[in-house]
Amino acid sequence: MRFPALLMLAASLLITTAIAQPRVDNVLGKMVPPGSTSLIGAHMDQIVATEFYRRLADQGRLTMVDQFARETGFDPRRDVRELLFASSSIGGVMLARGSFKPGMKPVGDAKPVRYAGYNVWTSNGAGYSILDSTLAAAGDLKSLEAALDEWKSGSHRAAQPLLARAKGVDPSSQMWGVSTRFAGFLADHLPRSASGIDFSKIAKGLDDTWFEASFSGGVQAGIHGVAATDQDAINLRDAVKGLIGFGRLSVPENQPEMLKLWDGITVDQQGRAIAIEADVPQSLADQMMRMLTSPALGRGRGRGR
Repeated sequence: MRFPALLMLAASLLITTAIAQPRVDNVLGKMVPPGSTSLIGAHMDQIVATEFYRRLADQGRLTMVDQFARETGFDPRRDVRELLFASSSIGGVMLARGSFKPGMKPVGDAKPVRYAGYNVWTSNGAGYSILDSTLAAAGDLKSLEAALDEWKSGSHRAAQPLLARAKGVDPSSQMWGVSTRFAGFLADHLPRSASGIDFSKIAKGLDDTWFEASFSGGVQAGIHGVAATDQDAINLRDAVKGLIGFGRLSVPENQPEMLKLWDGITVDQQGRAIAIEADVPQSLADQMMRMLTSPALGRGRGRGR
């Protein structure tokens, strides 16, 4: 089992205001290990029912989900109701609520060990455990063991500081995340375009970041963060506006509808706070995915023929 597949599973589901904490299954919240710096939650039962998700599956863009299902024996698209991914400086663990078979043996070369009273299937420094018919966890061994220890300890307080930072997340969001280090995660994983657009630069100056996303009727998403200074926030705002403007200029003349995609992206800056919002209709969701995974945006209106 490869732990990076777990991380990319959480990331691939994204590619991508009521004052209340995000809606988190009470049991999953009690398994978040101490020292966690990021949480990403996904209501899989809602996401898999959307047209956006079905199109991703039909286009074969969910290879990490397929790999995760093969390596762990449970499939997030079928068995899981809710996912909560907790990461820290030592790694991360995926916590899942759904319908599982505790006695099911995995495929491949995973070996069983006992830890904290539970069977843990291990391979290549990673492992997973089906605790009961409704609860499972998977990740690198240190993070998985820390989650099992937290579950057995009865303290169950590790998630609260992070959830408190996400008080702006709409509880109805299908996917959300909060982190003190999420900007670095974005900087490492957002695409860098050969045409000159570097989406990763947007995130490098942000801290205390949270995001939310829903996929019913297209993609509605927002990333919120706090910069170190007011001027840093202004610079980030201007950089995002510049990317949006460049994106409009890069729209091929035979695809004028793509202008609506860029028109659906807005940025707002107030003091050190910055918010990037996107509202992409379903009719343009496929084009957005191609744009994000393409090495270049192609020849556009503002470029030579």
